[in-house]
Amino acid sequence: MVDYKNKIILAPMVRIGTLPMRLLALRYGADIVYSEELIDWKFLRSKRRYNEILKTVDFVDQTDGTIVFRTNVEEKEKVVLQLGTSDAERALKVAKMVETDVAAIDINMGCPKEFSIKGGMGVALLEQSDKAQHLLTTLVNNLSIPVTCKIRILETPEATLRLVEKFINSGIKAIAIHGRTRYERPQHFVNTDAIKYVSSRVSIPVIANGGSKEIEKYSDIMKFKELTGCSSVMLARAAEWNCSIFRKEGLLPIDTVIKDYLKLAIEFDNSPANTKYCIQNILRDLQETPRGRRFLDCQTLEQISAIWELDGYCKEKQQLYQTLGISGRWQVNPDDLQPPNKKLKLENDNINDVEQMKVCFIRANFTHSTLPKSELHSWAGKNGHKLPMYETQQVQKLFRTILTFNGKKYTSSFWEKNKKFAEQGAALVCLFYLGLKTKDDLIMLGSIINK
Repeated sequence: MVDYKNKIILAPMVRIGTLPMRLLALRYGADIVYSEELIDWKFLRSKRRYNEILKTVDFVDQTDGTIVFRTNVEEKEKVVLQLGTSDAERALKVAKMVETDVAAIDINMGCPKEFSIKGGMGVALLEQSDKAQHLLTTLVNNLSIPVTCKIRILETPEATLRLVEKFINSGIKAIAIHGRTRYERPQHFVNTDAIKYVSSRVSIPVIANGGSKEIEKYSDIMKFKELTGCSSVMLARAAEWNCSIFRKEGLLPIDTVIKDYLKLAIEFDNSPANTKYCIQNILRDLQETPRGRRFLDCQTLEQISAIWELDGYCKEKQQLYQTLGISGRWQVNPDDLQPPNKKLKLENDNINDVEQMKVCFIRANFTHSTLPKSELHSWAGKNGHKLPMYETQQVQKLFRTILTFNGKKYTSSFWEKNKKFAEQGAALVCLFYLGLKTKDDLIMLGSIINK
């Protein structure tokens, strides 16, 4: 059972708290790490799969093959899955799915964003305390792992204490308190006195949150702990900006942190988009430097790695994973995500006469160049050909387009997430067969994997 006393914790952060960042925090000295907030209905459409190649447990969205949650044995006893939910039954279903893979479950009652509030989640639960208590009690009574919640302070310390005591009666093992109200944002001062008022009057560990503005080094964490009188401290932005904040020995240079993070992102096949987002939040103002601007133009993991001289390592790992037959977004196929679809199989039988390549379309790589469809249409017009025709197939959230041009058909065997991208991917295949795009062009665009 995870112990919440006297701990330094990585807070839940959307798009930041994925596996590479959580492992980096642990290796730098964090005691407990929280996942990013994961919404119950999205989790419920996923399926658990053990990844033999990465040695991870993956929960895979069955509608498009993306990873909803990835974890491994290194963090198993220290990772807390934070759930966004407004329904006890759905929350319990999700918790049961991950019960053997995580150390604890946390219910998000602190997010003030409109998306959460409209869904009855986050701080909306604080205004429905009976419902929130029932949710927590349901989990506590049916799980073998600890249950916690994360809240914001109310208008008065007394009101906050009453709410916390009510939640404690459900049997939770700890509670994290962000020292701002639902209407306050990071520019507002954190109310350490309100947190202290509660922490000095309850029996379970209270985790103080919201102090990143004043935390620049490890010793500041201890000051925040003392100011709030809390058992433990949870860090969000301070850890997002420099994860080595958890090191008692002191902060590491930004480049060292990025390299350490990148190695983990490569090793665990993290998505390029998520990797880029995390590094952007480390670089902050440095994105405006020449190197920062080069980084912003990157779209593939290999391109990002090259900025920090890890492209060789990245290429080696990716080639190894491809050789071993890794199953990731690149390998997603509708047949793997659902029961056999007779209509799809029939359509597959009818594409034997279609020129196929595995090509994906990355929109951001065409910021300064003509889109594939526009390039193809322009070439067709200049050479007196009829414009190509596009026929798109959809299976759940996946799309594939068959392009007909000059009596021939072209398609990409990479299933895109929307119709427009599927059309652009098919156009890239056509441009390749017409000799208007080379293999090297497609590699530079991140559209094919260079094996």
